[in-house]
Amino acid sequence: MKKKKCVAMLLAGGEGKRLFALTGTAAKPAVSFGAKYRIIDFTLSNCTNSGIDTVGVLTQYQPLLLNEYIGNGEPWDLDRSYGGVHTLPPYQAKTGGEWYKGTANAIYQNIHFLEEYDSEHVLILSGDHIYKMDYSAMLAEHIENDADCTISVIDVSDEEAKRFGIMDFDGDKRITSFEEKPAQPKSNHASMGVYIFKKAVLVDALIADEKDPKSHKDFGKNIIPKLLGEGKRMFAYSFKGYWKDVGTVTSLWEANMDLLGERPALSLSDPNHKIYSRNEPLPPTFVGNTAEVENSILTTGCEVYGKVVNSVIGAGVVIEEGALVQNSVLMSGVHVGKNVRIDYGMLDEDVTVGAGAVIGDEKSDKEHIALVGRGNKIPAKAKIESGKIVD
Repeated sequence: MKKKKCVAMLLAGGEGKRLFALTGTAAKPAVSFGAKYRIIDFTLSNCTNSGIDTVGVLTQYQPLLLNEYIGNGEPWDLDRSYGGVHTLPPYQAKTGGEWYKGTANAIYQNIHFLEEYDSEHVLILSGDHIYKMDYSAMLAEHIENDADCTISVIDVSDEEAKRFGIMDFDGDKRITSFEEKPAQPKSNHASMGVYIFKKAVLVDALIADEKDPKSHKDFGKNIIPKLLGEGKRMFAYSFKGYWKDVGTVTSLWEANMDLLGERPALSLSDPNHKIYSRNEPLPPTFVGNTAEVENSILTTGCEVYGKVVNSVIGAGVVIEEGALVQNSVLMSGVHVGKNVRIDYGMLDEDVTVGAGAVIGDEKSDKEHIALVGRGNKIPAKAKIESGKIVD
């Protein structure tokens, strides 16, 4: 058996209830982002750019679209004869199968995958974050510290800290305390949900956790606090780049807007850290002589005859003459009819908007995004008010 230095396990089975209509028929990591990508592209691309060539993707909720999209992993150079990408649904044993009961249980059910590749270390990832990161640098620090567990940390605002696992650490970055979503955070050092474990330590912890009837089967609530209490060598890895948890409509909209401007908060054009995706071959974008485009992203296959301002427009979108789209995110295949107005809207894939319809309001804001779910047909002259959801 060939030995792997590090195998990645990517948790991608979340239902994503706070994304409402966007996750009605698709898992959260499969939701479109940035005109031509899906959320999971960022984590898979990070693995590729970090030299990690064996990735288990743990799926559960609405897995069809995600499984089809990942395929054999070829777009991310993960179509390997030994290793590569594997989708791992809840495990069916002779005694029956069961849904993943938590993040730790999901990995526990796939211990056989870790044993198959005889890895020294295991990288645990979430499939619903937007960021670019070199995991190999984190792995090098983990090995240098002889760490049992290393947790990637980003500093957040005091207000945001209540939403994350919060830790403190000493001058050597050794973690001294950890609390999941504390009511009164002791620091603003937040876990990014990126962990590296020594495989032996992780396997022992998962087996013990599975036997505990009181456990939530969760890394933040159970595994990490227990290992810390046992005195294991646990270290923080400080991350300074862009990172966004896109678990809500507002945060997903914000992340799309972060791609705009002359100096975007998140650049997709870095040749040293490319973001790979599985895209259909489409013709170049066409901008008609009646069109106006300001501070927006248009991807391949678009036809624009109306006005687009401060928006992210996906592949194959058609915006007809007289239409105005501003402060909005339109995912692939959307068709916007003549004289439509869309303000602070987010339209999922293959939505059709009839002529003269109004979606959202120019006086609205990011907290009141008008959301239209996949494949909906909005009638001509219909009005969808700010903050409304068409599922």
